[in-house]
Amino acid sequence: MPGGDPAAHAVVLAAQLPARVRDLERARPRWVWADTAATYPALLRAGVRVERCQDLRLCHAILRHAAATAGSSLAMAPPGPWDAPAVDDADRAPTLLDDLAPAIGPDEVLTEHARQRAALAVAADPGRLRLLLAAESAGALIAAEMSHDGLPWDREIHDDLLTGLLGARPRQGARPPRLEALADQVRTLLESPALNPDSPPELLRTLRGAGLDVTSTSKWELAELDHPVIAPLLEYKRLARLLSANGWAWMDAWIHPPAAGRRGRFHPDYVPGGVVTGRWATRGGGALQLPKQVRGAVVPDPGWKLVVADAAQLEPRVLAALARDEQMARAGRGSDLYQGLVDAGVVQRRAHAKVAMLGAMYGATTGDAGQLVPRLARAYPRAIAVVDRAAQTGERGGVVSTWLGRTSPPPPEEWHAVQRRASEADADESARRRARRRARDWGRFTRNFVVQGSAAEWALCWMADLRLRLRALDDGAAHLVFFLHDEVIVHTPARLADDVAAAVREAAAGAGRLLFGDFPVDFPLDVAVVDSYAEA
Repeated sequence: MPGGDPAAHAVVLAAQLPARVRDLERARPRWVWADTAATYPALLRAGVRVERCQDLRLCHAILRHAAATAGSSLAMAPPGPWDAPAVDDADRAPTLLDDLAPAIGPDEVLTEHARQRAALAVAADPGRLRLLLAAESAGALIAAEMSHDGLPWDREIHDDLLTGLLGARPRQGARPPRLEALADQVRTLLESPALNPDSPPELLRTLRGAGLDVTSTSKWELAELDHPVIAPLLEYKRLARLLSANGWAWMDAWIHPPAAGRRGRFHPDYVPGGVVTGRWATRGGGALQLPKQVRGAVVPDPGWKLVVADAAQLEPRVLAALARDEQMARAGRGSDLYQGLVDAGVVQRRAHAKVAMLGAMYGATTGDAGQLVPRLARAYPRAIAVVDRAAQTGERGGVVSTWLGRTSPPPPEEWHAVQRRASEADADESARRRARRRARDWGRFTRNFVVQGSAAEWALCWMADLRLRLRALDDGAAHLVFFLHDEVIVHTPARLADDVAAAVREAAAGAGRLLFGDFPVDFPLDVAVVDSYAEA
C-alpha cells in the first residue's frame, strides 16, 4: 500500500508484484507493509528496490511498549498476531499485503496502520517517535539489502588464513595440526593423556586435579593463574573458537562461490531491533562477530574498493548530547574524546578516561572505575546525572526511554517478587541483600539502556541517510554491505571511493543534526578506503 492510502488498496498477483511496485516507485511513495523481512527479499530477487517503507511489525513493537503511547488502544490491547515473531521469507513471491500469519491479512494490515497512527496521536511529542519508526523501517530495508547483496569474500584467502593459523584442513571430526599439537601440550602439562580440552567439565576437573583453584574454564579466570599450562591452553581456546565460529565448516555453509567478475559473498541474516535497546542481532552466520583473524578475506571485487567507517566513542558523545552537557561535548570537539578528558584535567591518562566513561555508563562501582567515576561526575554533572537518574528509575522498578522514545521493558515478575519478599515483616537480612542486589542489577540495565539505545538510533539515522546518498551516486552502484553497531562497510567502484567517503562523513553529521539539532556535539569518523577489511 503506497503512502498508507486506503484507496490504493488492491489485490496484486504475486507474479505481477515486482513490476507493479517498480511502476509505483517512480512516485517515491512510502510503502506500508506488514514485515520487510517477509516482503522485500522477493522484490530484491526480482531486481526491485524501494526508497522508503513503514514496517508495521517493527513499528508495532516500539509503540506497544513505548511510555509515550502507553495510553493508546494499541498498547492496552491483549497480545495478538502483531506481537508474534516475524515469519521468515520463504521461496515464494508474496503479495504486496501478504499475510504473515493466519490472522494477518490485507484488511488487518490496513487496520494495524490505523491503530499505529492513533497511537502516535496520543503521544505528547509524536515527532520523535515518528522519526524512530521511520529509522527502524529504513533499517529493515538496509538489512534486507545487505543480506541480498552480500559482503564480498575471497574463499581462497580465507582458506590460506585458516591454514596459516591452524594448519592444513583436517578430515571431518579431526583437529587441525596446530590445535592437536596444543592439545597434546596441555595434556602433557596437566599429566592427563586422555583429556579432551573441548569438554569444559572434563577440563575443569583436570585443572582442579592439578591443584589449580578455578571455578570455571573461562579465559578471564584462567588468565589470572600462574601455571605453565595456561599459555598453551589459552592459545588452544582462542584457535578452537576461530575454528568453531569461522572455520572451514562456516566457510562452506555461509560463503557463496564467486561469479563472473566478482568475489564470493557472505550473506548475513540480520535482525533489526533484535535487542531490546534497538541494536541489531543476527539469526546466523555471526555477522556481528567477525574476528580479526579472518577479516583479510573480506576484499572487494576487481575494480572496486571497500570504504570502512566507524564512529569514534559514539556512546559517550551521545550521552553528552542527551544531557546537553556542553562541557563534555567540548572535550570531544574535533578530536579523541578520551584524550579530551585528559587535556581537561579530569583524569591523568587516556586509559583512565575510557575506564571512567565505561564505568559511568555501565554502573561500575569497584576497582579503578569506582575511583574514577566520581571525577567524571564532578567534571560533567549534567551527563552523569542522566545515567544516574536512569539507574535510580530502574532500581525502583520503573522504565526509561531513549532519546527518540524506545522504552525499556519492565522488570519481570520474579524481580518484583524478590522486592516484595524483602519488605515483609519476617524478611531476614539475606532477603534484603538479595533485593538490593537485584535492584542494582536492574538499575545498571536501565542506566545503559538510555545511552546504548540512543546510540543505536543515531546509527540507524546515519545508515538511512547514507543509503539515500549512495542511491544518488551513479545510480546506486555503491552499496552498504556490512554494519556493526557503530561501523559500516560500503562496497564501491574505485572511481567513486572518494565520493563515498565524503557521503559517509556527511551522513554522520546529518544524523547528529537530525537527532540533536544545533547542540554542538561532534560525531567524528575513522574512514578508510581499502582493498581489505583487515587494512581498515
